[in-house]
Parts: sequence; structure tokens; C-alpha cells
Amino acid sequence: MEKIASFTINHLELFAGIYVSRKDTCNGVTVTTFDLRITAPNREPVIDVPALHTIEHLAATYLRNSEFKDSIIYFGPMGCRTGCYLLTKGMRDEDVLTLLKKTFRFIADYEGDIPGASAIECGNWLDHDLIGAKREAEKMVTVLNSKTVENMKY
Repeated sequence: MEKIASFTINHLELFAGIYVSRKDTCNGVTVTTFDLRITAPNREPVIDVPALHTIEHLAATYLRNSEFKDSIIYFGPMGCRTGCYLLTKGMRDEDVLTLLKKTFRFIADYEGDIPGASAIECGNWLDHDLIGAKREAEKMVTVLNSKTVENMKY
């Protein structure tokens, strides 16, 4: 079997940040996969599942209510628990970077009930950690504020 592109990236050289993982064309529209590393793989502790679950709920809610809601395809956690993936359609990289800065600031400052965290809305609704999500988001805000489109490459 052919190795997928993301497994060819040396994870010992990745740091927390945002990376353009791939760009695909679908029906003439560019779909971009962004690799959001909240922790440095294999060097920092992974994100606790409840905190990552809460990041997913808050980020997905924020992104799908943003001015770019029609361009958001997917936001969700990585299985390795070092970050998340964001898939967008037809968005410029600089707009994604700005949007993610706002998204993680929203998470870091969030107060209140976690959207979608009920037994009716979520398959594991009790497994959330808002304090942990806010702590991880605050770190990511600092990382994202140091990034430019030019350094979003692996």
C-alpha cells in the first residue's frame, strides 16, 4: 500500500503551529486541509481527551457560525491527540489564519455551557473539560499570533 502524505512528515521536527497539509481540487474548488498542532508531537504531552473533545465542540460551533461558515467543511481532533484538522473550501490561507486566531481566542475566553454537550446532542457528553480546553487554547493563541502564511509549510 502507498504511504499517505501526512505519514511522510517527520513528526520529530514538527512544533506547535498551523501547517497546510494538502490542497485538493474538487469540482473546481480548492479544498485545503490544515494541520493544527497544539502540542509538539512526541516531545510534549498529548492533549487530554476531555479537553480535546471540548476544543472540538467549541471550535466547530464558532467556525460554523463565522462569516466563513459556508467554507468550513470539517473541524475535528487528530487520533494522536496532538491537535486538530480543519478542512476548508475556497478560502485563502491568510483568512484561515485570522479565523483560527479568533477561534482559539474564543475558546480561551469561553464561559458557559459547552455547545452540544448533552446526551441528546453528543455520543459522549460527559467527557468534557472546559478548563483544560481553555488552557490549551490559550497556548495555541500565542503560537498562532507568531505565525504568518509564509511559515505555514511543513
